[in-house]
This record gives sequence, structure tokens and C-alpha cells, in this order.
Amino acid sequence: MEYGNTIKRSTTVLYPDGHRKEGEMTLISEHLLTVSVNGEEMYRLVCTRDRLKELVAGRLLTDGLIKKAEDIEEISFDQEEKNCLVVAGLKKEKGREMLPDTDVDTGKVFALADEFASGADLHNKTGATHICILSSEGKAVFTAEDIGRHNAVDKVVGFAALNGIDRSGCMLFISGRVPVDMVEKVIAAGIPVLVSKSVPTAESVELAKEYGLKLICRAWPDKCELF
Repeated sequence: MEYGNTIKRSTTVLYPDGHRKEGEMTLISEHLLTVSVNGEEMYRLVCTRDRLKELVAGRLLTDGLIKKAEDIEEISFDQEEKNCLVVAGLKKEKGREMLPDTDVDTGKVFALADEFASGADLHNKTGATHICILSSEGKAVFTAEDIGRHNAVDKVVGFAALNGIDRSGCMLFISGRVPVDMVEKVIAAGIPVLVSKSVPTAESVELAKEYGLKLICRAWPDKCELF
């Protein structure tokens, strides 16, 4: 369900030869979510209005504030889903852990690339979202979309945590480039393989190596690059 994620607006299409015609475009709609944790305002998230519980749970986990879904006692929203109240037992100290050594099955990577190439509902309508696919034990089990690529990852991580999926056996496929803060998120989530159709930064490659994250970029249906 899209919860009003899109809206149509009229446009005027302009051409190099000077002529123009009336058109219409489907635009993504921004949703502002304020998240308070244990009575303290923690986040103001600009996102799409779907999978908000997963987004919040995933953000807490990838920011290193919690370690598992069981650390969350309650997640509640107001009627318009503009405010979220969380009760959780937060970690006293943040820290990264080495990821489990995992063999990369390139056949599964290319299968995800094929699935990714078909796009997703909101992206097909608007061209304005990032996409993240969660693969567990070699099978795509969940796809999230959002205005922000970090939000899309958080929704997928939150889904895995809230549904008891073993993240050490998971792989993520994302649409956007891979800066160091994206690698930090995936390491915090305990997911050992990150695949992107785009490119990493030098710093993200070094951090991935340090913590054993298998980083695969420029992943297309016919080739990919392992860093």
C-alpha cells in the first residue's frame, strides 16, 4: 500500500526547436517522521510513508543504538504517522564487530541483479526512489523503496530484525553509490555481503576490508566487481 506516496502534477514539456506541449508527471510525496526514543527526540526523517515501523527499527539497529529487535519494547505512531514513540533498552557502548566469513555465490548476485533490473512499483511510477533488496539464504525475501538510499536499507534491516531473519546469512542489493556511512550501516546490521549497481568510495572499500564485508559494486546482469 502506498499511503499517498505519489501525486500527479501538470507540466509543460519544452523542446529544443521551441515548441512545447502540456504533460503530466507522477511525483513522489515526502513524509516527515519525528522519532522520539525513551522520551527524547532522536530523529527527524524525510521518507516515504510506508514500512515506517521497519524504518525506525532498522535505523536504531544500523546506528548501533540497539543490537536486536528484542531490545525494543514498543514502537507506536500517532494517527497521521508523523510522530513515532519508541521505548527501548539502548546499548551503553557502540562498537563494530567483525562480520562472519562468507563465500560469495556470484550466481545469486546475478540473479538479484536481474530482479533489480525490473525495478519496483514506486520507482517505475516516479523514478524518484532508491531500492534495497534483502536476500536470505540466496532468495530475495523483501524489497523496500524510499526517497533516501539509507532509509531503504534501514527498512530492509528492520524487516529482517522484526521477522527473526538471521542477518548473518543475508545479502543486500542497493541502487545507490556506497559511501562509508552506508558500509557502517551494513556492518552494524551484521550483514556480510553488500551489492550495489553503483560505485563505492575509497574509504568505504577500506572499511569493508577491515570488518570483513564482501563489497560487490557495478553489479549488472552481465558483470560485477568484487572489492
